[in-house]
Amino acid sequence: MNIEFLALAQQEVDDAVSWYSSQAEDASYEFLDELDRAVRLVKSYSLAFPEIQPEIRRCLLAHFPYALIYGIDQQTIVVIAVSHLKRQPGYWADRIA
Repeated sequence: MNIEFLALAQQEVDDAVSWYSSQAEDASYEFLDELDRAVRLVKSYSLAFPEIQPEIRRCLLAHFPYALIYGIDQQTIVVIAVSHLKRQPGYWADRIA
């Protein structure tokens, strides 16, 4: 299955990497490693993660307060958000078409 990040989701990744990099260089690499692990899990087991809305699923990142919020469109996994779990819940809902 292919995976695609919405532009706003990619911006969230970039913002998180920038913030973690300002805290400690290793932290940004650890965040990216964990994000990569989550992406690989979603690609392999896309239906294994809980639905948080109809046809929208969430994969939590370990060690970081983030989740991949995604939907499945035919043969493509669409990452709607890389959501910080301690901030405004559901802010990404208007991204769903």
